[in-house]
Amino acid sequence: MSSFGTSPVFVGRTAELRTLLDHARRVRTDGSTTVLLGGEAGVGKSRLLAEFAGRTATPLVLRGGCLELGVEGLPFAPFVAVLRQLLRARGALFGSAAGGAGEQELARLLPELGPPPPDRVEARGRLFGEILTLLVAAAADGGLSVVIEDLHWADSATRDLLVFLIRNLESAPVQIVAGYRSDDLHREHPLRRLLPELRRLPGVSHLDLGPLSRSEVAEQAAAISGRTPSPSELATLYERTGGFPLFVESFLEDPEPQGSVPAGSRDLLLRAARRLDERARAVLDVAAVGAVSGDQIDHRLLAAVAGLDEGALDSALGAAVDANILRVAEGGYAFRHSLLREAVHQELLPGRHARLHLRFAEALDAAPELVPFDRLAAEQAHHFHAAHELPRALGAAWRAAMRARESLAFSEELHMLERVLELWDRVDDAADQVGTTLADVVCQAAATAYESGEALRARKLCDEGLALLERVPDPDRETLVTRALLLRRRGRARIQLADHDGIDDLVAALDVHPPQDSEYGFLLAVLARELMMRGGRLPATRLAEKPLSSANTHCRFLSATELAEEALAHADTHPGNCTRADALVTLATLRGQAGDVEEALAMFDRAVKMSRTARSPELEARALGNLSSLLREHGRYAEAVATAREGIERARGNSVLRPQGAFLALNLAEAYYETGELARARETVSTGLDWWPMPLFRSFLVSVGGRIALARGDLAGAATAVDLLSSSDIGSAPRLQPMLSSSAFMVDFALAHGRVDEALAVSEKLDDDSRLTLWPSYSWPLVEALGRAARAAGPGHPAAARLRERLRGLSDHLAVDTPAHLGYRAAVSALVLEDAEPDAELKAWRAAAEAWAPTGFVLAHAEALLRVAEAAAAHGDRAEAVESLRAAAEPARRCGAEPLALRAADLARRLNASLGADGGAAPTAPEGLTPRELQVLRVLARGRTNAEIAAELFISAKTASVHVSRILGKLGVSNRGAAAARARDLGLTAGT
Repeated sequence: MSSFGTSPVFVGRTAELRTLLDHARRVRTDGSTTVLLGGEAGVGKSRLLAEFAGRTATPLVLRGGCLELGVEGLPFAPFVAVLRQLLRARGALFGSAAGGAGEQELARLLPELGPPPPDRVEARGRLFGEILTLLVAAAADGGLSVVIEDLHWADSATRDLLVFLIRNLESAPVQIVAGYRSDDLHREHPLRRLLPELRRLPGVSHLDLGPLSRSEVAEQAAAISGRTPSPSELATLYERTGGFPLFVESFLEDPEPQGSVPAGSRDLLLRAARRLDERARAVLDVAAVGAVSGDQIDHRLLAAVAGLDEGALDSALGAAVDANILRVAEGGYAFRHSLLREAVHQELLPGRHARLHLRFAEALDAAPELVPFDRLAAEQAHHFHAAHELPRALGAAWRAAMRARESLAFSEELHMLERVLELWDRVDDAADQVGTTLADVVCQAAATAYESGEALRARKLCDEGLALLERVPDPDRETLVTRALLLRRRGRARIQLADHDGIDDLVAALDVHPPQDSEYGFLLAVLARELMMRGGRLPATRLAEKPLSSANTHCRFLSATELAEEALAHADTHPGNCTRADALVTLATLRGQAGDVEEALAMFDRAVKMSRTARSPELEARALGNLSSLLREHGRYAEAVATAREGIERARGNSVLRPQGAFLALNLAEAYYETGELARARETVSTGLDWWPMPLFRSFLVSVGGRIALARGDLAGAATAVDLLSSSDIGSAPRLQPMLSSSAFMVDFALAHGRVDEALAVSEKLDDDSRLTLWPSYSWPLVEALGRAARAAGPGHPAAARLRERLRGLSDHLAVDTPAHLGYRAAVSALVLEDAEPDAELKAWRAAAEAWAPTGFVLAHAEALLRVAEAAAAHGDRAEAVESLRAAAEPARRCGAEPLALRAADLARRLNASLGADGGAAPTAPEGLTPRELQVLRVLARGRTNAEIAAELFISAKTASVHVSRILGKLGVSNRGAAAARARDLGLTAGT
């Protein structure tokens, strides 16, 4: 077993730490304050208090803890530790503050001070008073923080002293922070009665420490293990630990098979349970076996299995509730933590374990009303399986799967179907029990896996199913349909896994699928969808004119439009709302691409309604996502955001956030990005990635997240996105949209780091310009990014010259169907100008700014305005330069677009202009650099020599050398490479 230990990084708890630090600061002006910090065992109270002690500005922090020594802990234990620390730190206070008699009283707690005085009636009061006086004196020099841990173990004397100090410190600058375990406070615990009294006192506040979030657990796991957990590892870790830091550490130190609790956590969890009497522990065993739904069990079911009379059962349950093991829930009981139930369950001996499960299964047979109808089959399947009653477990699992499908609970359905597959060969009459073949079960499981977002599992199940059908010598019509379904489902899974050959499976399915079957139309619709995503404007051949026979050529001869229309025609004779809805979404998307927005909107509306009638969350999400995308592309951002949000809420309600939520989050993030809401855009991407999407959408989201990071000046975040994209090979994705998006991001990332040749090289990987014309809304951003790369390379770069010529041709052929397309075309026209006079440059950028103005694409408009300002300054028109500069700077600051804001500030310095309308002073240059030094630094960051810098800025090489030397000194760096890196940090290389 490898040992990682605790996290070297303090994770989360930002708000709680800030609260403690704020309280510490306020005591200097507001007087004493007390914070009661509650939380369950393992939630991280001690780590938070340690972090607070290390960060607080209070000059003196004293810490003490209570000890677990039976019912009542060691008298005054935390205060003994506090006083002893104070004696070591400021021993002189003990004489001056307390006086001789006071020091004698303190000797009752600190023997090193001498013999204690004789006991007197008033001795306790004098002792409390001397401690108060000592703490007040210690706080006089800037304040004092007293931290007490494990208050739940405090003895009565410690509690009394604490109450005395809280009541009497008054205006003294003393902060008391007392932590306690909330789960240890049973009904008769003295602290449970004391806490309400303390909270009513002036200056006392309560802070409840909850578990870590999913992203915080990921951060903690990465800090401990040295690597970021995969989405599946994180999902398991978070689910099993509930976000408790101690449990996270235990699982990372002691990774055991799923279903068991690491030893490090088990002893802590079972501490209270082991103190129960035999009867209460037996009832707890019953509850642990029966609480299979949300760690909760109905009282009636528990009573039916426990076999105790009412009084004995109530007594046993009362003890478990008082010990904070169980809590009363609606109609029954729930375990305080899921790991606690698992730990109790894990302690059962095999024989008792099987007997209890069988008793539950038979109790549900006899009285099915004891659980909700929708849970009956699933719970019976669970109990029969655990009791080794395999035939009955198989039948119950199949019924549970069918029930889950009716309620669209895809994950539950997959779990039950995989249970059926697990038991199939172990039950003699399995096919008779479930009423279908093994291949059909595998086929259904594959469909459910895909709908659950488990594309890899779906592909593997399809492989198994197809292997089974290979053994059928003379397949009948039903077998052919099953084979076609498996091919279709495998093709879709492979596409989601970014496998280029996934479309081959779809075409192969078309070859074997009987056309008279109702599912044939849906296959046509799916193939139409995929052809559209790869480029719907391919030469078309009617199905009737060219029979489908070659898996290698179909996708070259069929258009998405015609396939979608064929699907609709098939649905006319073979009714199916799924087929109609899917085909309509494809046709609506293509209509929108062609510029017929109103007709497209009407088609989307029909498709959404049909998908809901068909109860297909996947098609509903696709319709709403594509509708949101269309609205965004046409500048209708408020509608686009509302539609994407609606889709996310519908996906959440249908429990399909993983497979469908990321697609909708992607559309929402793009809308936020274009409207300049960068913080919301970043949060949306992060949320979408938390849903653990399938590879295709995960890579797409990462790409958009990278663009957002660059816009914000977060180069580290952008670098992380590059690493993720490189590992996923998204650049060769079978679908055009993610490939175009990631390529544009890669160009921008290279430019942000001054690597112009690397940015130019992206264009060389895009060798088919005809494909770039198929998705103009994703091609235009890439063309514009490449235009900036060509401009950054300068007029003498041969590759840049070729690229400029290519970009001019693309600009002539790319569709201009939306306002944003007009903005991109105008910007590209300005970027690819060669040897233009200042007047022509200025006119080109004015045209770009005018084109962007009505689009709502905030940062694109601001970028164009800044280019206008730069061109106007070069043209000698200072007034226009300052006006455009201010118009660009305001949205850059408001949106948090740091690189754009820094470029605006740099130009303001060179123009000696204010960025505000109030005529304030020009902003201060970063690092104290002069305007000329900033110009030199920007050119230096592009890798230019002194001679090249001199030529570009029209100065001598010697002057350039002097400027470079001064720049290195002001930046505190030793070489030109480090200076270039610092320029990138300052945002001086963006937009070149």
